[in-house]
Amino acid sequence: MSGEGTAFVYGTLMAPEVFFSVCYGDKEPPQAIRNLHTFTPAILEGYCRHRVQLADYPAAVPESGREIRGIYVTGLTDANMEKLDYFEGAEYERRTVEVRLLGKDGEADVGGPMKRASVYVFLKPNDIERREWDFEEFRRDKMKLWARGDWAFDDDDKASVKCTA
Repeated sequence: MSGEGTAFVYGTLMAPEVFFSVCYGDKEPPQAIRNLHTFTPAILEGYCRHRVQLADYPAAVPESGREIRGIYVTGLTDANMEKLDYFEGAEYERRTVEVRLLGKDGEADVGGPMKRASVYVFLKPNDIERREWDFEEFRRDKMKLWARGDWAFDDDDKASVKCTA
């Protein structure tokens, strides 16, 4: 199994606004498009998510004993994967990995089944910071720029953007 049709996203693409902008050119596509995909919390073991120097996005790099919490996405077409490849660029290599899906038992996260997925691994380890990348910090400080696309925002728009996935 190649992991095609599924991906593990761990950075800016965890925000639906960014994911749909990249894959469909629309941060809020029609519900029929949204329904093509599922978004499930998951863990990638054996990797760490670091900040990329001078960038808003993270790098996943192999690191024993570490793990990354991200999102397992299903329903990806070949066209979606091509757009993701282009978005990630030459700094990343798409690899097939196994991730553990997460479910809820009350308030606690519980491990679920293992699934194969594509993940983008960073190829320039000298360009990362030792500090881990923080999704909440990204949403708070940078989301407005990343989800903007061709859409205009008022300068005094202070509303926070919420991730629904």
